[in-house]
Order: sequence, then C-alpha cells, then structure tokens
Amino acid sequence: MSAAMKAILVTSIAAVALSAPGITLAQTDPKLGATLSDPPGPIPDPSHVPIVLPKDIKCNGTVGAQQTCILFGDPSKPGLYGVIYKWWPGHFSKPHFHDQDRYAYVISGTWWVSTSNVYDERTTYPVHAGTVSIDVKNTVHWDGARTGERVPAVLELVGMGPVKTIQVDENGQPKSGL
Repeated sequence: MSAAMKAILVTSIAAVALSAPGITLAQTDPKLGATLSDPPGPIPDPSHVPIVLPKDIKCNGTVGAQQTCILFGDPSKPGLYGVIYKWWPGHFSKPHFHDQDRYAYVISGTWWVSTSNVYDERTTYPVHAGTVSIDVKNTVHWDGARTGERVPAVLELVGMGPVKTIQVDENGQPKSGL
C-alpha cells in the first residue's frame, strides 16, 4: 500500500471515528477538552467575534401578530442583512414580490406560503421547521401562519439590500400608490 493510500485510509478512519455519536476532538485528546463543569474562557474580542445578546436585538411590529427583528445589516440599505420574522397564528402578508432574492430558513413552527396572486388562506402550503426556501425576486408570494397553529412561525431571512416589497393586485400587477 502506498504512503498516499495509507494517508487516505487513516484520514477516512479518523473522519468516521470523529463523526460517531458522542465522539468529539476533545475526547480524542484530553489536553484539548473542557467540560461544562470547567469555568468559561474569556469573553471573545468583539473586533473578532461581535456578540449581540437577545435583549439587544431590535424588533418592530406587534407581538401576537407579526414582528421583524434585525439581526445584522439593514434591508433598506446596500449590503448583506439578516432578519427574523415571527408570524403568529391567524396573520398573513398580502400578495407581493421583492426586487431581490431572499433566503429563508424556518427556525420553528410552520410557515404557510402561497404563490397565488389572490389572497385566499386555503391556497397556503405548510413549510415546516428546518426547511430552507428562496423568495425568488420578482415572483409573487405571500405568507404567514394559519389559525389553529400552536406557536408562531419563526424564520430567518437573509438577502442583499436594498430590497423593496411591492404589493400586487389579483392580476399580479403592482398596485399603484403603494
């Protein structure tokens, strides 16, 4: 067996061993490990790893209806942004489109989505926690959470700003005056 083949074999075995349930790098080298009973390390340098605490995340909207919470960036300004949307049961947007792609990850709950130009909650489709979706630019959709859900639909949206939201009529044409 060549040295290259041995290296591949050893690397493969190590990868399998480290991916096994309950096995971590710290467990394979006790000098690197720490447990929950060990004290925490120092706070990371904020110029390297900025941390925003939950209490400092700014949210707009109405608890019990719909909220938007800015994680980073600003959807109305140039650059990357990330927001959390919270849709409480019984609340939906109206048919609209965005002028930029937006990437969604459903964190918890069930997000109900429709691509119909006509607002009818019976046309919504369930998108469950753990699912990734894309709001494709210039395509009509609308979303929210159906009445009867037990918890809000919570999703993270990431995109490039500035992004505009354009409301549409039942023919999918932009509404005037909005």
